[in-house]
Amino acid sequence: MYKYIINRLILVIPTLLGAAILVFVVLRLAPGDVCEMRLGGTGMMIDPEALEICRENTGLNDSKIVQFGHFVGGYFTGDLGVSMWTSRPVVEEIGIRFQVSLQLALMATFLSIIIAIPLGTISAVKQNTWIDYAVRSFAIAGIAVPSFFLGILIILGILIASQAWFGEPWMPPIHTISIFDDPFGNLSQLIWPALATGYRYAAVSTRMTRSALLEVLREDYVRTARAKGLLEKLIIRRHALKNAMLPVVTIIGIEFAFLMGGLVVTEQVFNLNGIGKLFVESVLNGDFSLTQHLVMLVALIFIITNFAIDLMYAWLDPRIRYS
Repeated sequence: MYKYIINRLILVIPTLLGAAILVFVVLRLAPGDVCEMRLGGTGMMIDPEALEICRENTGLNDSKIVQFGHFVGGYFTGDLGVSMWTSRPVVEEIGIRFQVSLQLALMATFLSIIIAIPLGTISAVKQNTWIDYAVRSFAIAGIAVPSFFLGILIILGILIASQAWFGEPWMPPIHTISIFDDPFGNLSQLIWPALATGYRYAAVSTRMTRSALLEVLREDYVRTARAKGLLEKLIIRRHALKNAMLPVVTIIGIEFAFLMGGLVVTEQVFNLNGIGKLFVESVLNGDFSLTQHLVMLVALIFIITNFAIDLMYAWLDPRIRYS
Protein backbone atom coordinates (compact mmCIF):
# COMPACT_ATOMS: atom_id res chain seq x y z
CA MET A 1 0.00 0.00 0.00
CA TYR A 2 2.72 2.45 0.99
CA LYS A 3 4.72 1.54 -2.11
CA TYR A 4 1.66 2.28 -4.25
CA ILE A 5 1.17 5.67 -2.58
CA ILE A 6 4.81 6.61 -3.12
CA ASN A 7 4.68 5.55 -6.78
CA ARG A 8 1.51 7.58 -7.37
CA LEU A 9 3.07 10.63 -5.73
CA ILE A 10 6.15 10.27 -7.94
CA LEU A 11 3.95 10.09 -11.04
CA VAL A 12 2.45 13.48 -10.12
CA ILE A 13 5.65 15.23 -11.24
CA PRO A 14 5.70 14.05 -14.90
CA THR A 15 1.93 14.52 -15.13
CA LEU A 16 2.13 18.14 -14.02
CA LEU A 17 5.19 18.71 -16.23
CA GLY A 18 3.27 17.40 -19.24
CA ALA A 19 0.33 19.67 -18.40
CA ALA A 20 2.71 22.63 -18.04
CA ILE A 21 4.31 22.00 -21.44
CA LEU A 22 0.92 21.56 -23.11
CA VAL A 23 -0.66 24.73 -21.74
CA PHE A 24 2.50 26.76 -22.39
CA VAL A 25 2.66 25.71 -26.05
CA VAL A 26 -1.10 26.10 -26.69
CA LEU A 27 -1.20 29.62 -25.23
CA ARG A 28 1.75 30.73 -27.36
CA LEU A 29 0.11 29.34 -30.50
CA ALA A 30 -3.06 31.36 -29.90
CA PRO A 31 -3.24 34.71 -31.75
CA GLY A 32 -2.68 37.94 -29.80
CA ASP A 33 -1.29 38.58 -26.34
CA VAL A 34 -1.99 40.67 -23.28
CA CYS A 35 -0.16 43.72 -24.66
CA GLU A 36 -2.34 43.82 -27.77
CA MET A 37 -5.42 43.54 -25.58
CA ARG A 38 -4.19 46.34 -23.32
CA LEU A 39 -3.50 48.68 -26.23
CA GLY A 40 -6.77 48.22 -28.06
CA GLY A 41 -7.21 44.59 -29.06
CA THR A 42 -6.03 42.25 -31.80
CA GLY A 43 -6.30 43.76 -35.29
CA MET A 44 -6.44 47.38 -34.07
CA MET A 45 -3.95 50.11 -34.97
CA ILE A 46 -1.39 49.95 -32.17
CA ASP A 47 1.70 52.08 -31.60
CA PRO A 48 4.64 49.69 -32.29
CA GLU A 49 6.84 51.43 -29.73
CA ALA A 50 4.23 51.16 -26.98
CA LEU A 51 3.65 47.51 -27.91
CA GLU A 52 7.37 46.78 -27.69
CA ILE A 53 7.68 48.48 -24.29
CA CYS A 54 4.71 46.50 -22.95
CA ARG A 55 6.11 43.20 -24.17
CA GLU A 56 9.49 44.01 -22.68
CA ASN A 57 7.94 44.82 -19.30
CA THR A 58 5.79 41.67 -19.24
CA GLY A 59 8.62 39.38 -20.37
CA LEU A 60 7.00 38.41 -23.67
CA ASN A 61 10.18 39.39 -25.55
CA ASP A 62 12.17 36.76 -23.68
CA SER A 63 12.87 33.49 -25.44
CA LYS A 64 10.31 30.72 -25.02
CA ILE A 65 12.83 28.67 -23.00
CA VAL A 66 13.32 31.56 -20.57
CA GLN A 67 9.58 32.11 -20.27
CA PHE A 68 8.98 28.41 -19.59
CA GLY A 69 11.80 28.42 -17.04
CA HIS A 70 10.18 31.32 -15.17
CA PHE A 71 6.82 29.55 -15.34
CA VAL A 72 8.00 26.20 -13.95
CA GLY A 73 10.72 27.63 -11.71
CA GLY A 74 8.14 29.63 -9.79
CA TYR A 75 6.82 26.43 -8.20
CA PHE A 76 10.24 25.73 -6.70
CA THR A 77 10.95 29.28 -5.53
CA GLY A 78 7.41 30.01 -4.34
CA ASP A 79 7.17 33.08 -6.59
CA LEU A 80 4.49 32.54 -9.23
CA GLY A 81 4.95 36.02 -10.63
CA VAL A 82 2.32 38.66 -11.32
CA SER A 83 -0.71 38.85 -13.56
CA MET A 84 0.12 40.43 -16.92
CA TRP A 85 -3.27 42.17 -16.91
CA THR A 86 -3.63 43.53 -13.37
CA SER A 87 0.06 43.42 -12.27
CA ARG A 88 -1.08 41.84 -9.00
CA PRO A 89 0.59 38.68 -7.64
CA VAL A 90 -0.84 35.50 -9.18
CA VAL A 91 -1.16 33.90 -5.73
CA GLU A 92 -3.29 36.82 -4.58
CA GLU A 93 -5.48 36.77 -7.70
CA ILE A 94 -6.16 33.05 -7.36
CA GLY A 95 -6.40 33.00 -3.58
CA ILE A 96 -9.25 35.51 -3.49
CA ARG A 97 -11.39 33.36 -5.76
CA PHE A 98 -10.25 29.89 -4.71
CA GLN A 99 -12.09 30.13 -1.39
CA VAL A 100 -15.39 30.84 -3.17
CA SER A 101 -15.01 28.00 -5.68
CA LEU A 102 -13.84 25.51 -3.04
CA GLN A 103 -16.72 26.27 -0.69
CA LEU A 104 -19.26 26.14 -3.52
CA ALA A 105 -17.84 22.82 -4.76
CA LEU A 106 -17.89 21.31 -1.25
CA MET A 107 -21.45 22.46 -0.57
CA ALA A 108 -22.72 21.25 -3.96
CA THR A 109 -20.96 17.89 -3.53
CA PHE A 110 -22.35 17.47 -0.01
CA LEU A 111 -25.89 18.23 -1.22
CA SER A 112 -25.38 15.83 -4.11
CA ILE A 113 -24.35 13.01 -1.75
CA ILE A 114 -27.14 13.43 0.78
CA ILE A 115 -29.71 13.54 -2.03
CA ALA A 116 -28.34 10.92 -4.43
CA ILE A 117 -27.42 7.97 -2.22
CA PRO A 118 -30.73 7.73 -0.28
CA LEU A 119 -32.86 8.30 -3.39
CA GLY A 120 -30.80 5.88 -5.50
CA THR A 121 -31.04 3.23 -2.80
CA ILE A 122 -34.80 3.62 -2.38
CA SER A 123 -35.28 3.53 -6.15
CA ALA A 124 -33.33 0.28 -6.46
CA VAL A 125 -35.07 -1.40 -3.53
CA LYS A 126 -38.51 -0.30 -4.79
CA GLN A 127 -37.75 -1.14 -8.43
CA ASN A 128 -40.67 -0.72 -10.87
CA THR A 129 -42.93 0.85 -8.25
CA TRP A 130 -44.32 4.40 -8.27
CA ILE A 131 -41.49 5.41 -5.93
CA ASP A 132 -38.94 4.17 -8.46
CA TYR A 133 -40.66 6.05 -11.28
CA ALA A 134 -40.81 9.24 -9.20
CA VAL A 135 -37.10 9.08 -8.36
CA ARG A 136 -36.17 8.35 -11.97
CA SER A 137 -38.28 11.30 -13.14
CA PHE A 138 -36.54 13.48 -10.56
CA ALA A 139 -33.15 12.32 -11.85
CA ILE A 140 -34.01 12.76 -15.54
CA ALA A 141 -35.29 16.28 -14.86
CA GLY A 142 -32.04 17.12 -13.06
CA ILE A 143 -29.95 15.88 -15.97
CA ALA A 144 -32.07 17.73 -18.53
CA VAL A 145 -32.14 21.13 -16.79
CA PRO A 146 -28.82 23.06 -16.88
CA SER A 147 -27.54 24.36 -13.55
CA PHE A 148 -27.48 27.98 -14.67
CA PHE A 149 -31.11 27.81 -15.86
CA LEU A 150 -32.19 26.32 -12.55
CA GLY A 151 -30.24 29.11 -10.87
CA ILE A 152 -32.20 31.71 -12.83
CA LEU A 153 -35.47 30.02 -11.79
CA ILE A 154 -34.34 30.05 -8.15
CA ILE A 155 -33.51 33.77 -8.31
CA LEU A 156 -36.85 34.55 -9.94
CA GLY A 157 -38.67 32.47 -7.32
CA ILE A 158 -36.90 34.27 -4.46
CA LEU A 159 -37.62 37.63 -6.09
CA ILE A 160 -41.35 36.88 -6.34
CA ALA A 161 -41.53 35.42 -2.81
CA SER A 162 -39.58 38.27 -1.20
CA GLN A 163 -41.71 40.84 -3.03
CA ALA A 164 -44.91 39.16 -1.87
CA TRP A 165 -43.85 38.58 1.75
CA PHE A 166 -41.61 41.53 2.57
CA GLY A 167 -42.54 44.11 -0.07
CA GLU A 168 -38.97 44.39 -1.30
CA PRO A 169 -37.35 42.24 -4.03
CA TRP A 170 -34.29 40.20 -3.08
CA MET A 171 -31.22 40.53 -5.27
CA PRO A 172 -27.91 38.62 -5.23
CA PRO A 173 -25.19 40.56 -3.36
CA ILE A 174 -22.77 42.59 -5.48
CA HIS A 175 -19.75 41.30 -3.54
CA THR A 176 -19.04 37.80 -2.26
CA ILE A 177 -19.28 37.59 1.52
CA SER A 178 -16.48 35.73 3.28
CA ILE A 179 -17.49 32.94 5.62
CA PHE A 180 -14.96 34.24 8.17
CA ASP A 181 -16.52 37.73 8.22
CA ASP A 182 -20.20 36.76 8.14
CA PRO A 183 -20.93 32.99 8.22
CA PHE A 184 -24.70 33.40 8.01
CA GLY A 185 -24.50 35.89 5.16
CA ASN A 186 -22.00 33.69 3.35
CA LEU A 187 -24.16 30.56 3.62
CA SER A 188 -27.31 32.44 2.63
CA GLN A 189 -25.48 33.63 -0.47
CA LEU A 190 -23.92 30.31 -1.53
CA ILE A 191 -26.71 27.90 -0.62
CA TRP A 192 -28.68 28.78 -3.77
CA PRO A 193 -25.90 28.22 -6.34
CA ALA A 194 -24.90 25.11 -4.37
CA LEU A 195 -28.48 23.84 -4.58
CA ALA A 196 -28.75 24.58 -8.31
CA THR A 197 -25.45 22.84 -9.00
CA GLY A 198 -25.90 20.04 -6.48
CA TYR A 199 -29.26 19.04 -7.95
CA ARG A 200 -27.67 18.57 -11.39
CA TYR A 201 -24.97 16.28 -10.04
CA ALA A 202 -27.31 14.57 -7.57
CA ALA A 203 -29.39 13.47 -10.56
CA VAL A 204 -26.37 11.80 -12.18
CA SER A 205 -25.27 10.17 -8.92
CA THR A 206 -28.82 8.96 -8.19
CA ARG A 207 -29.01 7.07 -11.47
CA MET A 208 -25.54 5.62 -10.92
CA THR A 209 -26.41 4.53 -7.37
CA ARG A 210 -29.61 2.87 -8.56
CA SER A 211 -27.89 1.02 -11.42
CA ALA A 212 -24.95 -0.14 -9.31
CA LEU A 213 -27.15 -1.29 -6.44
CA LEU A 214 -29.49 -3.22 -8.74
CA GLU A 215 -26.49 -5.06 -10.16
CA VAL A 216 -25.15 -5.91 -6.70
CA LEU A 217 -28.56 -7.10 -5.46
CA ARG A 218 -28.49 -9.78 -8.17
CA GLU A 219 -25.19 -11.23 -6.91
CA ASP A 220 -25.02 -14.72 -5.37
CA TYR A 221 -23.80 -13.55 -1.97
CA VAL A 222 -26.88 -11.31 -1.60
CA ARG A 223 -29.17 -14.23 -2.40
CA THR A 224 -27.23 -16.33 0.12
CA ALA A 225 -27.68 -13.65 2.79
CA ARG A 226 -31.41 -13.60 2.11
CA ALA A 227 -31.56 -17.39 2.27
CA LYS A 228 -29.95 -17.24 5.72
CA GLY A 229 -32.80 -15.03 6.89
CA LEU A 230 -30.91 -11.75 7.31
CA LEU A 231 -33.04 -8.65 7.48
CA GLU A 232 -33.36 -6.79 4.16
CA LYS A 233 -32.18 -3.54 5.74
CA LEU A 234 -29.07 -5.28 7.02
CA ILE A 235 -28.37 -6.82 3.63
CA ILE A 236 -28.69 -3.46 1.91
CA ARG A 237 -26.59 -1.54 4.41
CA ARG A 238 -23.79 -4.01 5.15
CA HIS A 239 -23.46 -6.09 2.00
CA ALA A 240 -24.99 -4.41 -1.03
CA LEU A 241 -24.62 -0.65 -0.63
CA LYS A 242 -20.92 -0.61 0.22
CA ASN A 243 -20.03 -2.72 -2.81
CA ALA A 244 -22.23 -0.59 -5.04
CA MET A 245 -20.42 2.60 -4.05
CA LEU A 246 -17.33 2.13 -6.25
CA PRO A 247 -18.76 3.70 -9.44
CA VAL A 248 -20.69 6.27 -7.39
CA VAL A 249 -17.52 7.43 -5.65
CA THR A 250 -15.86 7.81 -9.05
CA ILE A 251 -18.69 9.99 -10.34
CA ILE A 252 -18.75 12.13 -7.19
CA GLY A 253 -14.99 12.65 -7.29
CA ILE A 254 -14.97 13.68 -10.93
CA GLU A 255 -17.90 16.02 -10.31
CA PHE A 256 -16.07 17.72 -7.44
CA ALA A 257 -12.93 18.24 -9.52
CA PHE A 258 -14.99 19.68 -12.38
CA LEU A 259 -16.84 22.03 -10.03
CA MET A 260 -13.57 23.69 -9.04
CA GLY A 261 -13.16 25.27 -12.45
CA GLY A 262 -16.22 24.59 -14.54
CA LEU A 263 -19.00 26.73 -13.07
CA VAL A 264 -18.46 29.80 -15.24
CA VAL A 265 -22.11 30.46 -16.16
CA THR A 266 -23.46 29.59 -12.71
CA GLU A 267 -20.97 31.95 -11.09
CA GLN A 268 -22.07 34.65 -13.53
CA VAL A 269 -25.77 34.10 -12.73
CA PHE A 270 -25.21 34.40 -8.97
CA ASN A 271 -22.52 37.10 -9.30
CA LEU A 272 -19.81 34.94 -7.70
CA ASN A 273 -16.17 35.78 -8.30
CA GLY A 274 -14.79 32.26 -8.50
CA ILE A 275 -12.06 30.35 -10.34
CA GLY A 276 -14.22 29.64 -13.40
CA LYS A 277 -14.98 33.31 -13.97
CA LEU A 278 -11.32 34.21 -13.45
CA PHE A 279 -10.34 31.51 -15.96
CA VAL A 280 -12.48 33.03 -18.71
CA GLU A 281 -11.31 36.57 -17.95
CA SER A 282 -7.63 35.59 -18.05
CA VAL A 283 -8.04 33.83 -21.42
CA LEU A 284 -9.97 36.75 -22.94
CA ASN A 285 -7.33 39.20 -21.70
CA GLY A 286 -4.47 37.10 -23.06
CA ASP A 287 -3.02 36.88 -19.54
CA PHE A 288 -0.61 33.98 -20.11
CA SER A 289 0.88 33.98 -16.61
CA LEU A 290 -2.46 33.74 -14.81
CA THR A 291 -4.00 31.27 -17.27
CA GLN A 292 -1.01 28.92 -16.97
CA HIS A 293 -1.21 28.74 -13.20
CA LEU A 294 -4.99 28.29 -13.26
CA VAL A 295 -4.61 25.30 -15.58
CA MET A 296 -1.97 23.83 -13.30
CA LEU A 297 -4.24 24.32 -10.28
CA VAL A 298 -7.13 22.50 -11.96
CA ALA A 299 -4.78 19.72 -13.12
CA LEU A 300 -3.49 19.30 -9.56
CA ILE A 301 -7.05 19.14 -8.21
CA PHE A 302 -7.93 16.37 -10.69
CA ILE A 303 -4.77 14.43 -9.77
CA ILE A 304 -5.44 14.69 -6.01
CA THR A 305 -9.10 13.76 -6.49
CA ASN A 306 -8.30 10.68 -8.58
CA PHE A 307 -5.67 9.65 -6.03
CA ALA A 308 -8.19 9.97 -3.19
CA ILE A 309 -10.73 7.92 -5.18
CA ASP A 310 -8.21 5.11 -5.70
CA LEU A 311 -7.48 4.98 -1.98
CA MET A 312 -11.18 4.94 -1.16
CA TYR A 313 -11.65 1.93 -3.44
CA ALA A 314 -9.50 -0.17 -1.11
CA TRP A 315 -11.57 0.93 1.88
CA LEU A 316 -14.89 0.19 0.20
CA ASP A 317 -13.85 -3.15 -1.29
CA PRO A 318 -11.36 -5.19 0.83
CA ARG A 319 -10.65 -7.38 -2.21
CA ILE A 320 -8.77 -4.50 -3.84
CA ARG A 321 -5.09 -4.56 -2.98
CA TYR A 322 -2.43 -2.16 -4.25
CA SER A 323 0.89 -3.91 -4.56
